[in-house]
Amino acid sequence: VMTTEQCEERLTDRGIRPTVARILVLQKLSELDRAVSLVELEDLIETLDKSTIFRSLSVLAGHHAIHSFEDGSGSIKYEMCRAEGGDCLPGNRHVHFFCEMCHRTECITDVKIPVVQLPSGYEVQSINYTIKGLCPHCRAEAAKKGGGRYEAS
Repeated sequence: VMTTEQCEERLTDRGIRPTVARILVLQKLSELDRAVSLVELEDLIETLDKSTIFRSLSVLAGHHAIHSFEDGSGSIKYEMCRAEGGDCLPGNRHVHFFCEMCHRTECITDVKIPVVQLPSGYEVQSINYTIKGLCPHCRAEAAKKGGGRYEAS
């Protein structure tokens, strides 16, 4: 968990003016071990409204203080970049796993996303790599209920 001072330093290092809202959002993301949606974050930060949280997330992601990605659930997820130095650059990204049963998105931090060499003239801005299936808990639950493959609805 990042302290207020660590949050302020991370923000100023990236040219972001530290505001109470940005610090609260950054601190909450630093507490979590998984990626969360705007709606989930709104439930976790009761002192800020949805639009304030969204604006903070947009600024933080735009300055690479956090990263955002689509996980296939229909919503954008946000998380702290846990790479050394905290840089949310494409080469520091990891794989995400979306459970089709419980709808949680987990970070698989020990599996890095390979950086693909694109033809001349292209510049990578972001990389999204999400694997879908059943998390260990849901797989065990599905096995107890009949052992067959779970079909997402």
